[in-house]
Amino acid sequence: MHFALALAALVVEGGFGYPEALYRRIGHPVVWFGALISALDDRLNHESDSFDRRRLMGAATTGVLVITAAIAGGALAKLCGLATGGQALLALLSSSLMAQRSLHEHVEKVASALTISLEEGRRAVSQIVGRDVSLLDESGVARAAIESLAENFSDGVVAPALFLAFFGLPGALIYKAVNTADSMIGHKSARYLAFGQAAARLDDALNLLPARLAAGLIALAAPFLQGASAADAIRIVRRDAALHASPNAGWPEAAMAGALGLQLGGARAYGSEQVAGATLGDGRRAAAAADIDRALALYRRANLGLCATLALGVMAGF
Repeated sequence: MHFALALAALVVEGGFGYPEALYRRIGHPVVWFGALISALDDRLNHESDSFDRRRLMGAATTGVLVITAAIAGGALAKLCGLATGGQALLALLSSSLMAQRSLHEHVEKVASALTISLEEGRRAVSQIVGRDVSLLDESGVARAAIESLAENFSDGVVAPALFLAFFGLPGALIYKAVNTADSMIGHKSARYLAFGQAAARLDDALNLLPARLAAGLIALAAPFLQGASAADAIRIVRRDAALHASPNAGWPEAAMAGALGLQLGGARAYGSEQVAGATLGDGRRAAAAADIDRALALYRRANLGLCATLALGVMAGF
């Protein structure tokens, strides 16, 4: 077990984030995985191939990613173990796989931008969501930001922390590689329906527990935010989480909707494609910058809950 490592990585990333100067100089693990995925996509995903062959090549691509991440994570952990101050160095490296601070900053920018103008809000939210934002009104922009915050709390914070806690750096890198692959090739488009199938299904499997833990942490955090409701968070999760197209994203989104008394989800556009998404929650459909601020306050408390959970694991000897 590596609960102390996961806790240290969260504290480091929460306090300092990923330094911009370091990003400009050497990039980021997600960028490195993205480059490998793009190279394999170009080399192995041919439109002239049959559906079955493209599905096989996609599975091979996912396998290469998992093996690469496992080897890299094991080698880095071994090297840190040989170095003076190796545990601190390992925590520093592992912190690059967490996204709690960067997620907060990106969503906070949407709230700030909305106070300036709707167009600024659309521009800011376009940096964190893949949907078409050109026709979103103020409520649509605010809901999109809150939905992204809830979903990415699971994908970008809880999941890598869990995999780090249970499987060390190799496990966290494997999760990050698969999650990056899902975001890049796990789409049901003509190009990726077959090729991205393995990545999408593996990502769904890896996120089953983190998504449910994220929903629980949001519900547990609600009593510590004035006006938020843990009971409603649990009620909406039980009623609406399974309505989401994703087997996982609906859990933290439903918890956030219930806790804050909002209604999230619904129809959205991806380019020319209209998606009739399920609605989550039975609260206000109208949302504003102030609701983003409240969602961020709840998110901060949920992050503290995650750290407290890991700390309890450390005290229990994990």
